[in-house]
Amino acid sequence: TFAIICDDPDAPSGTWVHWVLYNLPADKIGLVENVPATEKVPGDGLQGTNDFQKIGYGGPCPPSGTHRYFFKLYALDSELSLKAGATKGELLKAMEGHIVGQTQLMGTYKR
Repeated sequence: TFAIICDDPDAPSGTWVHWVLYNLPADKIGLVENVPATEKVPGDGLQGTNDFQKIGYGGPCPPSGTHRYFFKLYALDSELSLKAGATKGELLKAMEGHIVGQTQLMGTYKR
């Protein structure tokens, strides 16, 4: 399966989590557009809780300056035993020993 974490390490209060997804099927090559803010991702997979304390994606809205946004993709050797709504910390703990590959994309944004 795959997992995705999107976060902003430049937030004033420390790294801010914008998106947590996991148990995405390994045979999928993308996500649907406008993934709804629901626990279950259309086409399988689950969404976790971001630092806005909501399920799903919370877009960039930095207070000032340019911020970096990292989209981290993890390939896992098995489905994780996590319920929907897991936090980034819970996901990272559950992934320990199961990561077989990873990559990231970094983008910047400012207001």
